Amino acid sequence: MSHEETAPATQGVTVELLSIVDLGPEIAGMDGRQLRMRRVTLAPGAVFGPVHDHIDRPGTVFILEGTITDHRNGIATDYGPGVGWPEDHNTVHWLENRGPVTAVEISVDIVNTACRRKAE
Repeated sequence: MSHEETAPATQGVTVELLSIVDLGPEIAGMDGRQLRMRRVTLAPGAVFGPVHDHIDRPGTVFILEGTITDHRNGIATDYGPGVGWPEDHNTVHWLENRGPVTAVEISVDIVNTACRRKAE
């Protein structure tokens, strides 16, 4: 999926910050970075856009409930409970809940606190 492609505007998404670890004191060279864990809830019909990348913000996602559709590289992939996906520097995507029930994921990523972007 390219940045020129578009996704519907974000709607029906709730993000709850669960935990943060300041990595600077933990790992040499990681000043200004945090390990972050969030619970992301997508109501039926929700969209988590716009199309965004994970350059300088690697992470992983794990689905707790419902089904989330991950759109990347022109392919829509459905993920249900107990599975997830990596988000690395090659990831360019957007998400949606096309199902009839609320979907919940746990998202863990490393963020640069000095230059947080709107897509976070």
